Amino acid sequence: MGLIWLALAAIAVWALARLGRQTEGPRRGHWRVTATLLSAALLAGGALAMSRGAWLPAVGLLGAGLWLVLSSRIRAVVARSEAMSAAEARSVLGVDADATPEQIQLAWRRLMARAHPDQGGSEGLASRLNAARDRLRKG
Repeated sequence: MGLIWLALAAIAVWALARLGRQTEGPRRGHWRVTATLLSAALLAGGALAMSRGAWLPAVGLLGAGLWLVLSSRIRAVVARSEAMSAAEARSVLGVDADATPEQIQLAWRRLMARAHPDQGGSEGLASRLNAARDRLRKG
């Protein structure tokens, strides 16, 4: 019986650690919280059924729990609809049409200091700044 409690405690710690890493929007975050709790319950039920010798229900519960874990880990990939034009890139960075590569880099650094996700900015804005810098570097 002690092994079952150890397994349940390990699942609870795993669920709490996973819940602590939630960094997405509210709708997707709620889905992950629900999926984590439900998968933890399914895995615990599978372990309990396996310890009691009910192999078929145990395999079903463990399989459902593992599927839920894997499906909730898949992140949606956002594809850009079109490439950024040079004029749009200059507008994003706030540089002139005749800006040198050094001026472009300086403007990018100044804006990225505020827009970086670690500094309270958003990933979308940071990626837009990166795209603008890359577009102007290409020429």
